[in-house]
Amino acid sequence: MSELWNPGDPGVLRLPSGRLVRGRGVGHPMPEGPLPGFGLYVLDREPSDIAWPRRWVRWPDFGLPGDDADALAGFREALERADRERVEVACLGGRGRTGTALSCMAVLDGVPASGAVAYVRAHYSPHAVETPEQEAYVRAFGPDPV
Repeated sequence: MSELWNPGDPGVLRLPSGRLVRGRGVGHPMPEGPLPGFGLYVLDREPSDIAWPRRWVRWPDFGLPGDDADALAGFREALERADRERVEVACLGGRGRTGTALSCMAVLDGVPASGAVAYVRAHYSPHAVETPEQEAYVRAFGPDPV
């Protein structure tokens, strides 16, 4: 357990299973404390300055993933790895795409799709998930590609 996030740290979301995942914006300074063991980056361009293992999902700002199957695989990998290592999910600002990805991960972890955005807003950031299209994506999300 010492390898995982501190649940009280900024940006750390506790999923229903107890898994901890940190959301953040790569456009902001790195938070103090331990570094991630794995990162899921939901950005329009592949990040080049990440020193730990990572997965990139092409995702335009204020938009939706470019490839639903790739996004689903990324959500599943991040969720599975969160059992044993510090996982972060990040976009540029840490709100829209990050909130959408965290909401989809919450669905995979047992939160009903209809309540996942509210769950992430209550437990991660009230500003998570920025567009009506992102909200609709989460409501339609399930373990099969949307």
